[in-house]
Amino acid sequence: MHTHHPVIVSCMLAIACLLLIPVASAAPGIQASFGDVIPLSGYSSGSQTVYLYLTGPNLPVNGVALNDISKRAENGGFTIVQVDGDDRWSYKWGTSNIGGRLDEGTYTIWVVNGPNDRSHLSQADYSTISVTLGKPSISINTPVQPGSMNLLSVPDGASVVMGEKYLGKTPLTVTELLPGTYDVIFSQFGYQKFSTRVPVEGGRITEVVATLVPDTGSLAITSVPAGSSVLVDGKNIGITPVTAENLTRGNHTVAVSLDGYMPLQQIVTVVPGQTLPVNIGLFPIPPQKTETTHAAGPEVVTLIAGFVAIMLLVRYFRR
Repeated sequence: MHTHHPVIVSCMLAIACLLLIPVASAAPGIQASFGDVIPLSGYSSGSQTVYLYLTGPNLPVNGVALNDISKRAENGGFTIVQVDGDDRWSYKWGTSNIGGRLDEGTYTIWVVNGPNDRSHLSQADYSTISVTLGKPSISINTPVQPGSMNLLSVPDGASVVMGEKYLGKTPLTVTELLPGTYDVIFSQFGYQKFSTRVPVEGGRITEVVATLVPDTGSLAITSVPAGSSVLVDGKNIGITPVTAENLTRGNHTVAVSLDGYMPLQQIVTVVPGQTLPVNIGLFPIPPQKTETTHAAGPEVVTLIAGFVAIMLLVRYFRR
């Protein structure tokens, strides 16, 4: 199986659209009639042109040009298409103007990033699409009425991706959708992704409200000694050991206190989907030093009394 991937081929017939991605295990096929014009388009990165050729019933094994089946690919007979600045190419294959006549049956269109016929594909990147051609028939195409989606989220501002294509942020209305089922993903920083399949009916608006769940983690908090009060961001969550759950991504303040011990707080980073252990050791409050005042002994009292008596005698004799 060929595993090169850079070329994407799409084909549209009437209102049907077919997209071929090279990693698929088998190419999807389309049904067409002789005389139909089949628009081909796709992407090719790294080359300014793509080379188209055809193989199938009663055609040379190495292929012929789409616009002239008399020209062999092995002799340079390719239908060469330019790639625009957005790496996109397109070509309308008119099956009635091909320089010859094709038989009824299934054909393969080869899209190659270089002038390589079927025998030299090992040197190129390519992709294919299968086309079954038959006799013209009379049919009636019933117009398909497009539908819409009205996309909301709680909270607002979620990014919306549908089929790997970014659509914008909620609230968002998507219009001109063909009836069918679409995979839609809502995402916003700090919240888990919300994925859903949205059915779309012609002429109707399908409303989707995505309630986003915070992308949270937990902290398993223990302390030494155990039995300490715990605050997380100022909110009391219990006594250690205790688990603080449903915490948003980022930094949170954990404060632990216990009578007789110095309170302690620290910043902890929460990781969504994980329970992180947090162990905090508390230090006892040191005992305070007290000063003791001693009463004066009898010797001090006697000394003070003698000093007072002497001072009184000195005043008496000075009169």
